Amino acid sequence: MDTYTPSGRRKPLRLLALLALALTALVFAACGSSNDDDGGDTAAATQAADASAETTAADDAPAEDKGKLLWVQPMRNHPVHRIMQGGFLSECKRLGYECEIVGAEALDMPASAPLAEAVLAKGDIKGVGVYAYDPSTYPFIARWGKDYPIVSWHIPVREGEAPGLRAVTGTVPTDYAVESARAIGREIGCRGTVAVTEGSFNTVENLVARVFTETLGDECPDVKVLEPQEEGFDVPAAKAKAVSILQANPDTVAAFSTTGGGPVTWAGAADQAGKRLTIIGMDYVRQNLDLVKDGRVFAVVGQPLFEEGAKTADLLDQLVAGDTVAYDNPLPATIITRDQVARFEGMLDEADEATKGL
Repeated sequence: MDTYTPSGRRKPLRLLALLALALTALVFAACGSSNDDDGGDTAAATQAADASAETTAADDAPAEDKGKLLWVQPMRNHPVHRIMQGGFLSECKRLGYECEIVGAEALDMPASAPLAEAVLAKGDIKGVGVYAYDPSTYPFIARWGKDYPIVSWHIPVREGEAPGLRAVTGTVPTDYAVESARAIGREIGCRGTVAVTEGSFNTVENLVARVFTETLGDECPDVKVLEPQEEGFDVPAAKAKAVSILQANPDTVAAFSTTGGGPVTWAGAADQAGKRLTIIGMDYVRQNLDLVKDGRVFAVVGQPLFEEGAKTADLLDQLVAGDTVAYDNPLPATIITRDQVARFEGMLDEADEATKGL
């Protein structure tokens, strides 16, 4: 199987086994709030980030107009979603397509479907990307999958679970859970207590927290890993919860959060408690990258948001051309430390440019 990068190059990637996870509506929490270890995996992830950030001036001049691709994503203006859309729009342009983004402001597929159907009714669409975050998206996929190739991203959907869905792409949550545990273990010298928080208790975040705990326990048996606690999505309340964890466990030296608000939560809690913590949270939104640059957060997990959007366009392009594609198309996640921030800021710049005016 190949790994895709927006510059169009491919390189081998080992088949990842745990992509088919049960999904729930709350899985979205792992994407983040509004406001991966050993040389092989880390090198592959870093290479993907490098390739994503490269300038591809020649690729930006498509040879032909191939028609239009449609991207359907409820909560379309969420900052994490905008990064995904930026990857899609950039790759659409490179491939020679006109592309359109539709979706309700809320995470609401029934409200998003009419917006998509109004575009589809015009008859000039060649393929459709649908954010299959929840089974509420499946009727739309089943209806329009008879007429168009449909691809989804980010949320694992088992093959056959959403009739009409031709392919999915995204990272494997258990892989970044392992890499995060190893990174924290090395940084703290396998000593002390580590806190774990989740945005909400749901299938994916629960799995990530469990694999993180098991891995850190195996590699650092002297480290005490606290039971996961629910962080929530209200910033002041989340910080208060983290502060209470630190007060109850004064020997805490690190924190791992499975949600995108985690870096802000734990950086704020560490400041208030006057402690230095090794913190890893989710998502390379600018606020989180700034915390890594400032040294207040050790690292964030770079779920391949921009790359997922680009890969979705690439898969649709192949399907439109009549090619056969694999159903599962996994992408690596990167543990983004300070020395890697600039690469991901470059991706955010590209996403901002691509989504300008949406």
